[in-house]
Amino acid sequence: MEFFDDLKPFNIKIATNNDSRKVIKMLKEIAQWMKDNNINQWRFLLEGGDDEEIKQAIANQETYIVMNDNELVATFTLLSKQSEWDFHIWGEDHTSNTLYLHRLAIVPSYMNKGLGKRILAWIEENTSNKEYLRLDCVEENKKLNSFYKNSGYELVGVTDGHSKFEKRLM
Repeated sequence: MEFFDDLKPFNIKIATNNDSRKVIKMLKEIAQWMKDNNINQWRFLLEGGDDEEIKQAIANQETYIVMNDNELVATFTLLSKQSEWDFHIWGEDHTSNTLYLHRLAIVPSYMNKGLGKRILAWIEENTSNKEYLRLDCVEENKKLNSFYKNSGYELVGVTDGHSKFEKRLM
């Protein structure tokens, strides 16, 4: 799927096993950038936390990459079943009408240019048969909380220091 932002084409596609190393490297670089900028988000990634989960999500075709020509500029993972983390944050979801968004990440040079909102819009437009899109982020990350609120997501609570956001898709 292609979309245009400032006349530049971006291509969103499902990541393949060959993309695993690039995706993990990019996520760690973004985690380091956040640490360097005193943003408390994803520090566990720097020590290899989630590497296996990231690889598994890619193998399961749940992870997407966003390309600008041959440059990886963003990634995200969509789960149609709750992970252990989702269960911890949201409680048990019996409906199976929910998608869970994880690891939406944009390289710093593409931040603050509307790419995040375009990715969320793409997800919302390209998900079928699901009633809700849910995500969480660190409660003290005010900028990210504002981003999700400004993107039309409703703050529905806080669990274990994480803000829970959802948007009705249908």
